[in-house]
This record gives sequence, C-alpha cells and structure tokens, in this order.
Amino acid sequence: MDYRVIARRWRPRRFDQVVGQEHIIGTLTHAIERNRIAHAYLFSGSRGTGKTTMARLFAMALNAREKQTANFDPEDPICAAIWRGTNLDVLEIDGASNNSVDEVRALRERCIYAPAECRYRIFIIDEVHMLTNAAFNALLKILEEPPEHVKFIFATTDAQKVLSTVVSRCQRFNFRPIPQDLMKKRLEEIADAEGVTIESGAIGAIVRMAGGGMRDAQSLLEQMIAFCGKNICTRDVLSMFSLVDEVEVKAMADSLIGRNGKYALALAENWNKLGVDFYHAFADVEEELQRRLVSAVENNSTDRAIIVSLLHTLCGYERQLQFAVSPGTTFAVALLLAIENSHRRPIEEIMRALKCTEKDN
Repeated sequence: MDYRVIARRWRPRRFDQVVGQEHIIGTLTHAIERNRIAHAYLFSGSRGTGKTTMARLFAMALNAREKQTANFDPEDPICAAIWRGTNLDVLEIDGASNNSVDEVRALRERCIYAPAECRYRIFIIDEVHMLTNAAFNALLKILEEPPEHVKFIFATTDAQKVLSTVVSRCQRFNFRPIPQDLMKKRLEEIADAEGVTIESGAIGAIVRMAGGGMRDAQSLLEQMIAFCGKNICTRDVLSMFSLVDEVEVKAMADSLIGRNGKYALALAENWNKLGVDFYHAFADVEEELQRRLVSAVENNSTDRAIIVSLLHTLCGYERQLQFAVSPGTTFAVALLLAIENSHRRPIEEIMRALKCTEKDN
C-alpha cells in the first residue's frame, strides 16, 4: 500500500476535528440544522487553513445518506465516496488549470442534470480567483438562477481577484490563520500518535515557520521525522529551516526597545554567520514586538511609543527584505533606522508640548 503523508492522514473527516475555524463551523452547522442552505459559498483565507477540507465536509453533511446533518458518519458510503473524490455528484475542480470560458460553459451544462444518488450536485472550485473574466461572466447566469439541486463552493487564497459580481452572489466565509497554541496542541497529538518524541521548542519553531497554516505545519513535521527519525530536538529544527531561537528573538526585541544598536547589530551579525533566513527572522522580531506592544498598552507602559515607532519603521522594510540581494545588510539597516527613528518625537507631540508651555506662561 502506498504511503500517505501526515497532512493527508490527519486531514479532518468531521467538523469537530477542524482546528481554529469554530466561527465557520458554527454558522454552517446552524444553516444545515435549519435547512437554510445558500446556493453558493466563497471560502477565502491563506493556504493550509482548511478551505477545501471544509468544502468537502460541508458536501458530506448535505449529502449524507440518512439525512442532511452536521453530525454525519464519515464511513457512510456516500460520505466516504465524497471524501475519496469518487462520488459523481460532488465534483472538485482546480480553477488554476480549468480557468477558460469553455470549461465553465461545460460545467454549466452539467448543472442541468439531476444528481445520481445525492440530494445535491455540488461543484467545489479551488483557487477560483484564477478563472478568467470571461469564465467568471459565464458563471454569473447560473449563480443568479441556479437549479435547486445545485450548490457551488468556491475556495480562494486571494478573494480580491474574484469578480465582485460573483462575490455578491455568494455567502462569504473568511478562514483565519490558525492560532499558535491550537497548532502546537494538534502537532503534539500527531507526534504522540506517530510515536515521535519532540521537544516543545521544536514544535514552537515548526509553528512559527508554518505561519498559521495547519497543512504547512504538518508537512514540516513530516520533513523533520524524515530527517531526525523518532526523536526531534529544537536544534535540528532551527538548523533545518534556518530559524532563530525564540530566546534570541526576545533578546533582539529587548535590544530594539532599549535602543541598544550595538547589541542588535552583534546579534544580526551572528545570525548572518549561522545562515539564518532573515525574512523569517524579521517576521519573528515583528511578531515579538507586536506582543510587547499589546502588553505595553494593557499596562500603560512608557515603552508603548517606542514600540509603535519601531514597528512603523520595520514594516516599511518587509518587501525590501523579501527581494534583497544582501538580506543581512538590509536587515541591519532596518534595525538601525528603527532605533534611530524611535528617538524622534512625533511633531504632534512637540506641538502639544509647546501649546502647554504657552498656556503656562
């Protein structure tokens, strides 16, 4: 039997197995229970957050053999066939490779026919934003007056590119990046079930690298198992993906807030020698500063203005760093400018101080 990767073996087969999208599960569950099913849905969000998985689960819930229910049995013959992609009434289409107007017209013709064994014919179009404008326009008529037995589920990582007239005919659901604590818990469950011992710091590094996508996190875990076997330590993960240790990320944040440019440059130089991926390191530092900002606001700390200034400067360097010829140099320049700018008082603050002085005089 062919080996199946972790991301496929651990793909949710029921709504209660989906992580981090409770707001969507709750809405869809209520719609199913109250039989308020729209004719078209648009699932948007970053990669690996569960859009196509949710589309399959929704199709299974609508077409379960006994009745339409959110608590369907994954082993139900119809549900199992939908999951395998062998059910003739539920068709998954890749919008990137089937994006022409002729292919959409052919799909529209298929909508005429009643389902063979299910309640609904469901068309799941992944990466729908890749359709041409002509193809989108060909969809409009069927979306305006669809047959009662037809449902559309569109998935996209770039909803802004979907024709607005198509979006207006859909119920839109935005998939959030999965919180780190939930991703860590899920990876721990998977590692335990796979008989893998993994350090907490290693899981944290994988989660940081995944950037809110569960599929990415599972694929990275799979890669580390192939590299390390059944025992994964933090050092191996950092080395494999050229990441910075969380302790050093916090040290960098401390040096920026403390305006210690010398120490910040020393850290950056050491990261350069280690061959660190500066784009991910930059993102980690920004995320740490963002956490510090939330804490500073909650505690009314005087560091608040400094952190805001640091983030304002650093955000302007994200794109430059991504395409920099010398990322280490760009990273160092961004750090020094952020520290330098944090010394400057905003003009509004200076004007307020001058007005207060004039009043006192």
